[in-house]
Amino acid sequence: MVLIDDLRSFVDGRAAEVARTSAAGVALLDRLRERRIDELWLDHDLGDDDTIWPVVEVLERAAFEERPFDVGLILIHSANPSGAAKMSQALRRWGYPVRAATGSAAVGYLG
Repeated sequence: MVLIDDLRSFVDGRAAEVARTSAAGVALLDRLRERRIDELWLDHDLGDDDTIWPVVEVLERAAFEERPFDVGLILIHSANPSGAAKMSQALRRWGYPVRAATGSAAVGYLG
């Protein structure tokens, strides 16, 4: 389970690898490159001028090179509708399984 979000966490406390910036997300994907990721939760806006796009580009590049990441499901939980739609479109284009999870009760602001 991987969550890339600048502020939110899993409200049920489930075990997950968490990245709070796109750079940390890219590093996390690099570290998990040869492992199965059952669920990859992505937020679009990651604070200040940071967005998820460097992470999406890593996923796209891997698929382009015919070595896509082994991801069971990508859940896009962004509150940014246009960003979420563009993420979904880009990732589906490369064959990744994507589901919209905007408003999901699984992620929220803790404390």
